[in-house]
Amino acid sequence: MKMFKTISEEVKLVFDRDPAAKSKMQVLFLYPGVKAILSYRTAHWFYNHKMYFIADWISKRTRRKTGIEIHPAAQIGKGLFIDHGMGVVIGETTVIGDNCTIYQGVTLGGTGKDKGKRHPTIGNNVTIGSGAKVLGPFTVGDNSKIAANAVVLNEIPPNSTCVGVPAHIVKRDNVKIAPAKIDLDQIHIPDPVSMELCKLRVELENLKKQIGDKKPE
Repeated sequence: MKMFKTISEEVKLVFDRDPAAKSKMQVLFLYPGVKAILSYRTAHWFYNHKMYFIADWISKRTRRKTGIEIHPAAQIGKGLFIDHGMGVVIGETTVIGDNCTIYQGVTLGGTGKDKGKRHPTIGNNVTIGSGAKVLGPFTVGDNSKIAANAVVLNEIPPNSTCVGVPAHIVKRDNVKIAPAKIDLDQIHIPDPVSMELCKLRVELENLKKQIGDKKPE
């Protein structure tokens, strides 16, 4: 009974949050992210009961079928939405909170220099854009957004938006993301390069104006 309840909850959460979903049956049978999460739940149960070979077999089989690799030892809360999913990798000591969204090509991995806890801890209501890499045993705070293709190597405070390689924070404590209305927008994130160019353009115009005012009559 608990298994059917878990499946039902996972399907409903994805159906409610994906505008492309036409039916819950479609989500259950055709969405690779849902298949990967449900397989992970099974593999995680076997891993916790020290049946490591079976857990690893389920994980590797799921990777072949979905293109999503989740280590069975990872700790994942409820409501994880893996959209599209191809190329997603979630490492062994990763911890993910509730109601998070991960797009294709995301890696939650290690840097190769840490022992023990090697992978990130992701808070609740976090959105990680396509191609982003979060590498190392630090925390990404609740309600934060990581832009597409960002490379995050240091801790991110709650309610932050970060972009770039390496990633840096461009917005913090703006509007808190409510769990029921998770923002899936990867486009309208401030571009720090564009912002600096605009700033330089304004300063240049001001300098031209000052020089023009000082020309001899």
